[in-house]
Formats: sequence, C-alpha cells, structure tokens
Amino acid sequence: VGGRWVRDQEVNIVKLTKGVYKVSWTEPTGTDVSLNFMPKEKRMHGVIFFPKWVHERPDITVCYQNDYIDLMKESREKYETYPKYVVPEFADITYIHHAGVNDETIIAEAPYEGMTDEIRAGRK
Repeated sequence: VGGRWVRDQEVNIVKLTKGVYKVSWTEPTGTDVSLNFMPKEKRMHGVIFFPKWVHERPDITVCYQNDYIDLMKESREKYETYPKYVVPEFADITYIHHAGVNDETIIAEAPYEGMTDEIRAGRK
C-alpha cells in the first residue's frame, strides 16, 4: 500500500461462506488490516486501522519494513497510537492469478507506479 511492503507477515485467512474470504493481519507498524474478498463478483472490501502515528508520519513506514523492524517497534512506542485512523474501502478486483505456495517472486520488489498495469498486461 503506497510503497509499504513486508514479507513473512503472519495472516489469518478464513472462508466466511461460499465464495467469500477474509484475510486479516497486524503489520509491524501496529496497523491492523482486514480484507474481505468475493472473487466471483470481482469485488473486495477492506478496513485499515492506522495508528495515529502512522497516519501522521507515513514517511517512516513507506519502505521494505523487514529492513526496519526495530524502527517500526521503536516508533510504536515513541508516537501516539490513538485515535486510530480508520479507512474502509470497496475495490474492484481487476486481476486474479494463482501463484502457488511460497512463491517469493510475488513480493520480490517494491511497488512502483504502473506495476499493476504491467501485471494485468502479463509483463510481470
């Protein structure tokens, strides 16, 4: 999201009902994310709960966070967490691909402008 990325993120994945899936996690920043996917309808809904410090100081988090885990932990303690900045959004799913299990090429580089267009066009 906006140049933020992390690997080895523990997530909770559940099937809510036929064709509806929820993926939830807490990022190293303390940001909580919960996404509902409806692939047959090509829709999703997500809610992101940004701690106050992430909303006010996104520059600290726009990076490959694995290289800065200590900074993320330090920032969680140093800056205010509340009130949370809540971002609920719907989105259209424009590309679906099954990459298999543990395919590290899926998140091998930082996101960049035009990346999603390249993926949809089959150039990535």
